[in-house]
Amino acid sequence: MTIASPSNPHREGDDPAAREKLVALRSALLRLHKSLIDMERRTYEKEFGAVNVGEFFRLVVDHPQFAWLHNISEFVVRIDETLTGEGHVLPADADTAVTLARKMFTPTTEGDGFQQKYFDAIQSDPNVVMEHGELARLFLSDDLPGANGKNP
Repeated sequence: MTIASPSNPHREGDDPAAREKLVALRSALLRLHKSLIDMERRTYEKEFGAVNVGEFFRLVVDHPQFAWLHNISEFVVRIDETLTGEGHVLPADADTAVTLARKMFTPTTEGDGFQQKYFDAIQSDPNVVMEHGELARLFLSDDLPGANGKNP
């Protein structure tokens, strides 16, 4: 029996490609989330001074400057629930997650509040640009012929 861990790329009964896609998406989102949190921390500390780890944790959870990042946390939690749930991971689960991530992580000045903040973050932080590029590569690999059983 395989342990149901969010980072485990294999679990008996799951569609292997779908599970691997969700694990890869989860990893890319966690790296992006960290870059965005680091960016917001630097911005916060420029204005208010350095904070210790406990204070920073409280800020990430409660401060309005970090609130927009909760969307990413919630997205990762939903992926974790899919990866560790009692049901098997199916291609439709991965396809839905990738479709939602594509929509959410389309940086635009005309989009919702998250997309606008994300656009601004990409304009201001090279680390965020790098992580966005990795996420975009994941999306592109999903579009390749043969991905998800799609034929050329």
